[in-house]
Amino acid sequence: MTDASDSVMIANQKEKVRESLRKRLRSERRFRAYGVVAISFAVLMLVFLIGTIISNGYSAFSQTWLKVDVTLEKDLIAPDGRTDPKTLRENGDFRASLIESLVAKFKSRGREEERLLMAMFSTSAEQTLQEHVIRNPNEIGGTVSIWVRASSDIDQLYKGRINRDLPQTSRTVKDIQLRWYDLMAAERRIDSRFNKGFFYSGDSREPEQAGFWGAIVGSFFTMLVTLILAFPVGVATAVYLEEFAPKNRFTDLIEVNINNLAAVPSIVFGLLGLAVFLNFFELPRSAPLVGGMVLALMTLPTIIISGRAALKAVPPSVREAALGLGASRVQVVTHHVLPLAMPGILTGTIIGMAQALGETAPLLMIGMVAFIVDIPGGPTDASTVIPVQIYLWADSPERGFVEKTSGGIMVLLIFLVTMNASAVYLRKKFERRW
Repeated sequence: MTDASDSVMIANQKEKVRESLRKRLRSERRFRAYGVVAISFAVLMLVFLIGTIISNGYSAFSQTWLKVDVTLEKDLIAPDGRTDPKTLRENGDFRASLIESLVAKFKSRGREEERLLMAMFSTSAEQTLQEHVIRNPNEIGGTVSIWVRASSDIDQLYKGRINRDLPQTSRTVKDIQLRWYDLMAAERRIDSRFNKGFFYSGDSREPEQAGFWGAIVGSFFTMLVTLILAFPVGVATAVYLEEFAPKNRFTDLIEVNINNLAAVPSIVFGLLGLAVFLNFFELPRSAPLVGGMVLALMTLPTIIISGRAALKAVPPSVREAALGLGASRVQVVTHHVLPLAMPGILTGTIIGMAQALGETAPLLMIGMVAFIVDIPGGPTDASTVIPVQIYLWADSPERGFVEKTSGGIMVLLIFLVTMNASAVYLRKKFERRW
């Protein structure tokens, strides 16, 4: 009787164990399923984001050009008979020559039609004609065929961004402009080319002329100042705190504050730069020098924390062996510990610089949101940076700036991916496993 009850009890216990095991397995499968769903959703959102950016921005790397025949009348281009470049630039009426030729070609009537006709061409068409005549002064008095930039509206029409089936009041391209456009298309006077101006021009109020080079150069000078200031100070601080500083309440307070600074919103550093660098020291506003100083303050905690982690990863046996051979504390650090930790320090520095490259809020606070046309020549010249330029374009109402915004984001993402890939490469190539 007792044996039977014991057998039943053992069987019940085994069944409870099996049921508990099944529950744990079901819980584990649910947890894995939740993880797969979360990762799949994150990847889907990432693909959607990148796809949206690419679909809106790829067209920014092409530009629509229109071929026009211009009669170069001597009375307008060279009224005094002189054809040297300086005289042509000062006295040549290239705009009138261009308008007369276009009006004669398309037979526009009245000022309104003339205005709509000229609105099909970029305002840089006059400069393009001028440069062509300066290079070929022997063509004055004849008729030349040149390619000029189309206006932003015609560019968007060619790229299919404007629905020509909408009523005239609902689109920026009017019916008469559509007829002129169709005429030029029939005569094969419309072409799409790679938009080189996007990479070597500065900003402009006209979308078809706006370029990214000024922002790229401004970001370069800003990052250069950031690196020069943040890297040596960050590495020196990490070395001191990890290798030389005594362990007391003061150093503990410093460590806590450094960790807290890494989590401070970036706009706080912008407010600090506005109060100290601009208002107190009166440094130039909207300059890469000030922007680099602000971003250096923001990047320092990242470099210090990663630097300390890299130094801490070096085995104590390296220090003990060097000390045993008679090296001083400074020699141990500079000759042995720091070279071994440098790959990790560089990785943290590159990640911090990539974070600084994408920052906008602190730079807005120090005035780097100004409209800058000229390419900066140095760290003290007024300029903007890549993320701020994207912000400025995103705030513009013209349809042409939408693709410029997405194109700028693509360029910024390429820079960020390159910098992070470099950090991963350096870590994999130079790291040592102890």
